[in-house]
Amino acid sequence: MTLDGISGTGQVTVRAGLLTAAGLAMAVAVTNGFARFAYALILPAMRNDLGWNYTEAGWNNTANAIGYLAGAVVVFRAVRHISPHRLFAANLWVTAAALTLTGLTTDFMLSAMLRFVAGAAGAVAFVAGSVLAANIFARDAVRSATAIAVYFAGGGAAILLSGVTMPWLFAYAGDASWPYAWIGMGVISSAMNLVAIGTARGVREPEIRVGDKGWIKRPFMPLLLAYGIFGVGYIAYMTFIIAWLREHGAQAGEVALFWAVLGLATILAPSIWGRALAVWPAGRPLAAVLVAMAVGGALPLWQPTPAVMFVSAVTFGGSFFAAPTAIAVFSRKALPPSQWGEAIAGFTTLFALCQCLGPVLTGALSDAAGSLFAGLGFSAAILVVGAVIAFLQNDLKKRPS
Repeated sequence: MTLDGISGTGQVTVRAGLLTAAGLAMAVAVTNGFARFAYALILPAMRNDLGWNYTEAGWNNTANAIGYLAGAVVVFRAVRHISPHRLFAANLWVTAAALTLTGLTTDFMLSAMLRFVAGAAGAVAFVAGSVLAANIFARDAVRSATAIAVYFAGGGAAILLSGVTMPWLFAYAGDASWPYAWIGMGVISSAMNLVAIGTARGVREPEIRVGDKGWIKRPFMPLLLAYGIFGVGYIAYMTFIIAWLREHGAQAGEVALFWAVLGLATILAPSIWGRALAVWPAGRPLAAVLVAMAVGGALPLWQPTPAVMFVSAVTFGGSFFAAPTAIAVFSRKALPPSQWGEAIAGFTTLFALCQCLGPVLTGALSDAAGSLFAGLGFSAAILVVGAVIAFLQNDLKKRPS
């Protein structure tokens, strides 16, 4: 796919640009919706069938988070030297292969290794795709914010798809059917990769010239700290919320509907947050997003009824992908194109480092307390702390390359 919708002035038309962002978004469905978040749906079946405790279950997702960190470090170093197109395509295929192979083993260590690979490759593809999405509307900040939001919302498509299929698979075929979920995701990811990679070919890369300055981190420090806290806080919900639902008697239909609502809210996030992310100043967009996530994360602890759980799904699902969108939009506003990739990769590296703590910390707190309440409560509280820190971020004047 190429950007055929070009106006007479050389600008990408709105329709062509948003269609391009939607095509690239299939990559986020693979790298995030499947490779990271679908584990929450599969976790209860794997835990029951394989006899894992909460700490073991958390560790398997931490392996994915450590892989994500490794991938973020690699892409931080590579994005100024290797074409984002090449990074994007190669790592999407590695992610799809790792998903498929996860369904072919019951060995804990091998499963963790494959989760690591999926995380590492997914991070590289995710950042490379972010750079491409940020350049779709290279001269229009408001439309660029919308395109970036559409790109990140792709994770919702995979969350929605897995939500309307996996609970029924486990209800009718039993917990031992979890390998089919992984293999199915691998097959579907391959089809999504074809769309995403084909679309990416028509997107220009930001120009990087010899002698361009690197990204200076100090002015971004409040936002960096807040984004790191986001990494610790959000992953507990996405890892253990289905286990919390099932512990409180949720049946397959309720779980399927909850996850589908979460995914649908993620898909609709651009219409909810798009303009705010584009026009609100400084760190206020990320601060507002983190507050919304904290509320959504705390609601199930207050009252785990179906109605409250669905409100939680809408609130949390409609917000959590707005956090990386806020970072990408802020970086685009504050930095020249040559530094976008390095900045997004830098934020992703800190996020990934902090994300590694989330599942194991939440699992350990929950094992110690004998309930997931402790871990999930901690994640909601720390998101509020992140919101306060994000609010301290000032606007930054764009510096030349």
